[in-house]
Amino acid sequence: MLSLGTPGEQQVRRIGDVTTEAGGVIRDVHIAFRFWGIPRVTATDSNVILVNHALTGDANAVDWWAGLIGPGLAIDTDVYCVICTNALGGCQGSTGPSSPHPDGRFWGSRFPAISIRDIVATDHKLLTSLGIDRLAAVIGGSMGGARTLEWALMYPEMTTAALVLAVSARASAWQIGIQCAQIASIEKDPDWLGGDFYSTGVSPDAGMATARKLAHLTYRGELEIDERFGTDPQEGEQPLGVFRSADERFAVESYLDYQAQKLLARFDAGSYVALTEALNRHDVGRGRGGLNKALASMSVPTFIVGVDTDILYPYHQQEHLSRNVGNLLGMAKITSPVGHDAFLTETRQLDQIMRRFFRLLRAQGDRPLAAEGVDRHS
Repeated sequence: MLSLGTPGEQQVRRIGDVTTEAGGVIRDVHIAFRFWGIPRVTATDSNVILVNHALTGDANAVDWWAGLIGPGLAIDTDVYCVICTNALGGCQGSTGPSSPHPDGRFWGSRFPAISIRDIVATDHKLLTSLGIDRLAAVIGGSMGGARTLEWALMYPEMTTAALVLAVSARASAWQIGIQCAQIASIEKDPDWLGGDFYSTGVSPDAGMATARKLAHLTYRGELEIDERFGTDPQEGEQPLGVFRSADERFAVESYLDYQAQKLLARFDAGSYVALTEALNRHDVGRGRGGLNKALASMSVPTFIVGVDTDILYPYHQQEHLSRNVGNLLGMAKITSPVGHDAFLTETRQLDQIMRRFFRLLRAQGDRPLAAEGVDRHS
């Protein structure tokens, strides 16, 4: 039996130097992770599931996917061991721009640009260092979905199955455009200081807030936002005065201000830029003969999930994946007014989809090891 530490508690492991896809070197990399359940890995089988977080997520998957991971839940920790890492470039325990450089200063602008493949290669290095050389499944949505696709392509011998939610095979020009606008909002903030604002007493909060507002509008559904706020003024404020004032807001402005402040309280601007750039570089076809050839080469059984109202990763992009992956296990559509974030919020539909995913795996004979010999999914 593997010993990974204390279930549920964040742990950090040193994995050495990492060379990026583009040739940069990140020295003395640390990766944070959490796990739940008892890991069981043999030469031919595994009960370990890797869950990949989205852009501003972290390793605490039972928090941001509450109701889906735990004893008796869709991802049953009485059966499976669930591991979630904090992505390379992040700011919740893993090495990123805000981390100390080996020279004692911060990485800041010296942190190399990274790709989704770099994040996956680093997680692979972590898992193998933990003694895990086979996964029962890899699961993720949005940026986590991009990471899951790359797991299936980079390490098919280790990835028994993949569940990919709310993402595309590559970044579209529209996605790159909206994400570059977010990056520019941060980099144009005078307090960005070229990425070296750490230890100066300032941070690019205004730029980060603007970036989050732009992003959040792509995470939610247009109809949902309009139904919630319409043209209503924020209570006690008057946005229809003689002159425009930042203190006199529409209700939707107040909502976006609130979302921006929430992110500022928990996330680093340097990590936001680094991980958004990684999404801009997402392209499974790069160096593999193009998108469709790369997808056709995927031998890992793959289940694709999309959201009908997703603005950021429209449903036709998941349809493209389903038509071209080499081993399609199944496909599902989340119906929700919420938009892209439905892959996080629609717990009932996600529960049904995940249970179907595991049923299909069992039907294919890829039955992972069950804790204490009991599989609650039977």
